[in-house]
Amino acid sequence: MSPELFDIVDENDQVIGQARRTECHGNPALVHRVSHVMVFNSRGEILLQKRADNKDIQPGKWDTSVGGHLDPGEDYLRAAIREMFEELGVENIPLTFLYKSRIRNDIESENIATYLAVFDQEINFDRHEISEVRFWSGDEVNQALGSGLLTPNFEQEWNLYLDWQSRYLADTALCAGSNFADLIDLLKGDNG
Repeated sequence: MSPELFDIVDENDQVIGQARRTECHGNPALVHRVSHVMVFNSRGEILLQKRADNKDIQPGKWDTSVGGHLDPGEDYLRAAIREMFEELGVENIPLTFLYKSRIRNDIESENIATYLAVFDQEINFDRHEISEVRFWSGDEVNQALGSGLLTPNFEQEWNLYLDWQSRYLADTALCAGSNFADLIDLLKGDNG
């Protein structure tokens, strides 16, 4: 099997080369791209995935609903759609773009696009990558912050989401999709 390759990007998110996954994880100079999807249910709870114990980064910790690296030449939205299916078995649901962010630490450097989805059906997650999934209330997430249960990347993501929520959840619709008609009221629940 050939090594997994990532596009390497500059600080403006422009592709400047490629590197193997094993080179990117452990070398923060190799900035690469990732898509995240924050999946909520109709009660306003967020789905978190518990990373399998065989993962090279943050094994056994609770993480963002969906997160995955972009394939070479892939855009953020296509990667989010692909990862939703690969990780959770979920397809053909609307995704709403929330924001772009960056993670910079001693292990890796990632440029991230985060999307939002609402999903209430059965989840058939990839048991090789994920050991467990469950919906968490906003209060449960807030109580777990700093405890070591959550990945540092998700803790950063959660704070970005709360900031986005406080700035943009007003009395206007997020998306014209019919599945999002009540999204504002739903997300104003107990996530803060």
